[in-house]
Amino acid sequence: MSSKERYADKMEFPPAIEQPNVYPLSWHRKTQKLQEVWEASLREYWEPEKLPWDSLDVESYSWEERESIAYWWTLLSVFDASAPPVFAEALIKTYEVHEEDPVRKCFFSVTSDEQNHEIMCGLSITKLLDHPDPLTYEPKTEIGRKLQKNAQWLYFNGARYWNGYKNAVPKYDLAVLFSSFLMGEIAAATIFKQMYENTREPVFKEAFKNIGRDEGRHMAICMAVMERDYPGLSDEYKSVVTRQIRAGYLFLSAVLFEPPMEFWDLPEDFIANQRAGEEIARNAGFGIPTYEAKLENWRNAMINLKGVLDRYDIPFPAIPEVGITGHEISDVEMQDIIPVF
Repeated sequence: MSSKERYADKMEFPPAIEQPNVYPLSWHRKTQKLQEVWEASLREYWEPEKLPWDSLDVESYSWEERESIAYWWTLLSVFDASAPPVFAEALIKTYEVHEEDPVRKCFFSVTSDEQNHEIMCGLSITKLLDHPDPLTYEPKTEIGRKLQKNAQWLYFNGARYWNGYKNAVPKYDLAVLFSSFLMGEIAAATIFKQMYENTREPVFKEAFKNIGRDEGRHMAICMAVMERDYPGLSDEYKSVVTRQIRAGYLFLSAVLFEPPMEFWDLPEDFIANQRAGEEIARNAGFGIPTYEAKLENWRNAMINLKGVLDRYDIPFPAIPEVGITGHEISDVEMQDIIPVF
């Protein structure tokens, strides 16, 4: 039927609209907790450009220190630079499925927060390297060259999941899409709190405080959506959630712990280079948690998440890397990931 065909001269009221349609034209409020989170996001909004950048004297750092700290921001940006389009896609879905008003507003706030985090990465890298692009920057030290190679491999790996995500968004409910998101937020909120406490540079310290607060709010969104939707989750979707928890662990370990080499396509010297760079940055006052602290963070995040899923009788996957037993998931591929951060 032609899209130009007229209906108004054939019937009193228009025909039913084909779904999904992106215009809800309704503002129902069913989940008060989500409305409260949205209002908190307005009160707590921050702008990376307005942080105390004048206090950052990059000349007080050696080039090894500058390149090592910039590498960590690059590592974070591999995930955070993908977050705005990921959440923008999810935001559109909340409109297409006519989610209640507070859900739409919360996803808008997450998209905005993630863009702020991406902006923060860009400002930090540009200031430290005096160059706006860590991949085309000309390293000045041997550790800088090794870390740039790491960044190139991370970027290559991270770029592969976008098509998988676009295919997953139409297939699953929001509660399933964000099952791995909750795990990431639990761990991220912890690591940014630690970096706030252990970083000496004022502008970075302020950024970590703000980012950690944002991640805590995102965690509250996930919890509210899960409490609303998980009691009615089908066994089929419970199985998908279990798989996504395992996939989320493998994916997010690259930034929150260390990338599992059987999952990430990385060179043999990747972890050694990263540990060397992190040690230089840590000694310069940039509060990257130690290996042992990261391991403990992940273990606690897994235990907390398992406690949430147990309430809804959802099997938890085995995470042997941090000593968690459970349902064995052995064949996760990059295209299976529904990544969010």
